[in-house]
Amino acid sequence: MALRSAGSGKVSRDAVHHPLFARFYARISVNAETKAGMGGVRDRLLAGLSGRVIEIGAGNGLNFAHYPSAVSEVVAIEPERLLRQLAVESALRAGVPVDVVPGAAEALPVKSEAFDAVVLSLVLCSVRDVPRALGEVRRVLRPGGVVRFFEHGRGGGPAMHFTQRALDRTVWPLVSGGCHLSREPVAALRAAGFELGPYRRVMMPEKGPALPSSYCVLGTAWRPRISE
Repeated sequence: MALRSAGSGKVSRDAVHHPLFARFYARISVNAETKAGMGGVRDRLLAGLSGRVIEIGAGNGLNFAHYPSAVSEVVAIEPERLLRQLAVESALRAGVPVDVVPGAAEALPVKSEAFDAVVLSLVLCSVRDVPRALGEVRRVLRPGGVVRFFEHGRGGGPAMHFTQRALDRTVWPLVSGGCHLSREPVAALRAAGFELGPYRRVMMPEKGPALPSSYCVLGTAWRPRISE
């Protein structure tokens, strides 16, 4: 594994500590695989990937079973201890080699330009510093490498936007492991210098009422081959 050398911005082994939320997330995420259609979303998110992949914020490892066989290795970064333990168990059942590693999105413990692809799955909502995290994504991705993303954020009309912002300023991050509802992942990727490819809006769950957390986007971006 392409680990970064000491003295290059390492973080503590438990950069995030949300044990109650981690237990809750572990339960609802498994149910969402079929009841909310997340299994199909994961298939679309990861289809066609190959080579070395780094997944940032791997959670309990539910993506691992969906990686295609052309992927030679997955380095899965997960800062929360309980979710990381569950991810290790998921890695043992995966059809491709998966190495689960502690770390934070803002200081990835890997070498620069070491990966062919980066996977971001429901993680940008909760990182502390989105521009810094996306700067790290760009650093570890080879020129021309691909970013696959499935993220939730701002959506709906003015009333929903107001609700999302109000929740972000009050209770939502406290009860949801640092999650924010009104971030704009596509705009953040563009601002970080990535070339945006095709993306589509997705509602989660696919059927049912529109919740403040329902507005998602699934798509592709690239690190430019020539640095700006």
